[in-house]
Amino acid sequence: MATVTYDHASRVYPGTERPAVDALNLHIEDGEFLVLVGPSGCGKSTSLRMLAGLEDVNSGRILIGDRDVTDVQPKDRDIAMVFQNYALYPHMSVADNMGFALKIAGTPKADIRKRVEEAAKILDLTEYLDRKPKALSGGQRQRVAMGRAIVRQPQVFLMDEPLSNLDAKLRVQTRTQIASLQRRLGVTTVYVTHDQTEALTMGDRIAVLKDGLLQQVGTPREMYDRPANVFVAGFIGSPAMNIGSFQVADGAAQLGQTRIPLERSVVGAIRPEDKGHITIGFRPESLDVVSQAQEGAIPVKVVLVEELGSDAFVYGELVGAGAAAREIHSGAGDAQVIVRVDPRQVPMKGDTIWVAIRPGERHVFSAANGQRIDV
Repeated sequence: MATVTYDHASRVYPGTERPAVDALNLHIEDGEFLVLVGPSGCGKSTSLRMLAGLEDVNSGRILIGDRDVTDVQPKDRDIAMVFQNYALYPHMSVADNMGFALKIAGTPKADIRKRVEEAAKILDLTEYLDRKPKALSGGQRQRVAMGRAIVRQPQVFLMDEPLSNLDAKLRVQTRTQIASLQRRLGVTTVYVTHDQTEALTMGDRIAVLKDGLLQQVGTPREMYDRPANVFVAGFIGSPAMNIGSFQVADGAAQLGQTRIPLERSVVGAIRPEDKGHITIGFRPESLDVVSQAQEGAIPVKVVLVEELGSDAFVYGELVGAGAAAREIHSGAGDAQVIVRVDPRQVPMKGDTIWVAIRPGERHVFSAANGQRIDV
């Protein structure tokens, strides 16, 4: 096993000026499960391919353990990769697919069979060893691809969106299997996904990328409770955080007719470039339905209700907020607020409810640069 270190690693594709990955600094501990997450085009797959040796590193370096592998051939890096599309040989049996890399390396047949059978037992594939990939389901094929990586006994596993081709139920099942398997094997793993739910449920730590730049690294709880900036705040969490920029007057943010009192430290942190505004974020579960008379109560007109059995979410518009209503956005779009409500007391479409942000559960950011302001 080994650590992985990106040391100011950059990748610039020919014909472009902006790096796909820009001076990435990231250290992954021995045996850690790290998830690279971000929107399409953010540089997460490029970062993984740089580690695999499939993309050149234009500046900086990459280390596996204490060994600089920046210019080392992929076959000599002691890594194993699991792809989105399985990449199985259709004419080979499951056993032959899993053991093919060992066969190429000249490993004795008895050792190959032993390792393949051990991996098949771990992945519950023993009864499928003699089948061809076409006779397997999508989830089983992905487990074969996992088995092919396991038998290599590499220092590092690299996984590039391995669940993208599976249906929703199978994705949940397989992600649980992958996470528990990695804990069992203890192999350093770098996992790429665009799905923040996968990131939160699988990773020991999460690294969020945007436009080739690392935004924040931390545990799932840290990312959820203390996002470093507006982008991370809006990206991590489902449904997404409600975020809006508001005018500050007399020590409070003006949200239409509602005043949201701000701590003195927050008001003191507002700089001239913020132009008297502050960005506030609050998650759907951080809003309580309250009476109209309560201080700081925000009126929301119900547009849509999603009932999920154990949960219910109200999607609504701010009432009487004027231009301020257009400044707030969430996962439902602009000028929309999402509120988690009691699934047994669900309001009707067209109703107006009043909500208040729970004390200590709002997130405050600079209106100019989007960086977190610590309260």
